[in-house]
Amino acid sequence: MPVESSRVLSKSFDFAVRVVKLYQFLTKEHKEYVLSKQLLRCGTSIGANINEAQAGQSRADFIAKMSIASKESRETKYWLELLCVTGYLDNKQPHVASLLEQTDELIKLLTKIVKTSQANSKPNTKNQTLKTKTEPGCQRP
Repeated sequence: MPVESSRVLSKSFDFAVRVVKLYQFLTKEHKEYVLSKQLLRCGTSIGANINEAQAGQSRADFIAKMSIASKESRETKYWLELLCVTGYLDNKQPHVASLLEQTDELIKLLTKIVKTSQANSKPNTKNQTLKTKTEPGCQRP
């Protein structure tokens, strides 16, 4: 497993733990169930998709799962910001600010992994010749 993959797996797992704890806080202390459930779903889905990508059946499958993880990271950021704007969270609090920073870090890391994987999966068209089969008795133009 590449170092980048193990790093993002570890970071996403740690992030998921923090999201679960935040969900518990929001439901117990604020009796907030709708937004916090959305946050819980996407915040824990990041690591699940990264983990699933490690067993991808192909490079395309790996890229697809990592892309989903990237999208889930962006959605998580949306719900965190919404919870801040609506007063359930205070982004000036160190634990909230660090959670937002951790989200940004995951977004950057996943975006880099997806873009690099996409670039590496493109066929090298240099020095490739077009090979065509000809039927017996047929001439190529």
